[in-house]
Amino acid sequence: MNPDLIGWLASAILMATLLRQIWKQWQDDDASGVSHLLFIGQMLSSAGFVAYSWMLQNWVFIITNSLLLLTAAAGQLISMRKRRSGRAGRDVDDRPGP
Repeated sequence: MNPDLIGWLASAILMATLLRQIWKQWQDDDASGVSHLLFIGQMLSSAGFVAYSWMLQNWVFIITNSLLLLTAAAGQLISMRKRRSGRAGRDVDDRPGP
């Protein structure tokens, strides 16, 4: 069996699980349990693995780690947006009434 087929299959499974998690995070109003450091660490490590994979010319890992970098960036942006909208909502709720 071609080892690249196993790599592409593993990559597809990983992407499916991460995309599902991003969708769930997008749908959830609360981002308090999501760590910014998780996404920052994932983005830094994915960028390093993209560079490493590029040097080896391993396309399975170049593509997979590039997609991981994108999912981490999406997760970070969604988390930041949810936190910002949560703070804005609390600010409005804390205002004294007429």
